Amino acid sequence: MWSIACHEVPIMNRRPLTSITDADRVAYARDGIVCLRRQFDADWMTVMGRAVDAAMVAPGPHGEEYTPAGGRGRFFGDLDVWRRHEPFRRFVFQSPAAEIAGRIMGSDTATFFYDQLLVKEPGTAERTPWHQDQPYWAVSGRQVCSVWVPFDPVAEDACVEYVAGSHAWPEFSPYHFADGRPYAGTGLPTLPDIEAERDRHRILRFALEPGDCLVFQAMIVHGAPGNASQRRRRALATRWTGDDARYCVRPGEVAIPTSDPGLAHGDRLAGEMFPLIWRAGAV
Repeated sequence: MWSIACHEVPIMNRRPLTSITDADRVAYARDGIVCLRRQFDADWMTVMGRAVDAAMVAPGPHGEEYTPAGGRGRFFGDLDVWRRHEPFRRFVFQSPAAEIAGRIMGSDTATFFYDQLLVKEPGTAERTPWHQDQPYWAVSGRQVCSVWVPFDPVAEDACVEYVAGSHAWPEFSPYHFADGRPYAGTGLPTLPDIEAERDRHRILRFALEPGDCLVFQAMIVHGAPGNASQRRRRALATRWTGDDARYCVRPGEVAIPTSDPGLAHGDRLAGEMFPLIWRAGAV
């Protein structure tokens, strides 16, 4: 586990550096995605950048290399990093991410769901395929979102892309990124070929600096290109649930959570696995 001595721990911001406005909430409700500038301070970026590098050296049981052997670059992903690396846990409990999620969702609470580390090194060709997040997850409700934080500058043509308004679409079947196989037994239809019909959609993407973040609703259709730039693209997606979210026992395969949380269908997400991090009026 990577850590830094207590006397070396900088004081990072716990509240958003830039106020979240009504216009931000309107954009999120309309498009399913909003870009928020300057939310995390430079110390968070430094600490988490180092933590990402350490986590890549010691992946967890769900760590995955998406770039085939012999391929250029590296597309790496890992889940539940907060359980193994203290800086990621500190980010969940002490960064502004929970407040950002709660305020954008219009929820009085923000409960942590899980985290996902996604790294594309320079020259990586592998795409992140178009998909919705929520069909992969054992959760229901509209107040479910991700806060996607880059630790490197991200050029617009290397950013995640979002089909604006697609958070209002019905659910489509999740599928395995490695080979495109649909999850078994879900009974959900196949997602349309977004790449083949790009001109039919309003697709949003953003140039980002460290300290910025993207907040997107869990039903929005999104994907990402490879990283043709000369810069790394290290990012952490923390996933959050609000007041209306419930544990959902789905038919067929489910990816998240990665272990049995001991909840029944319809329960609120709570407990050690799903800690309540933020409540309106408490900060």
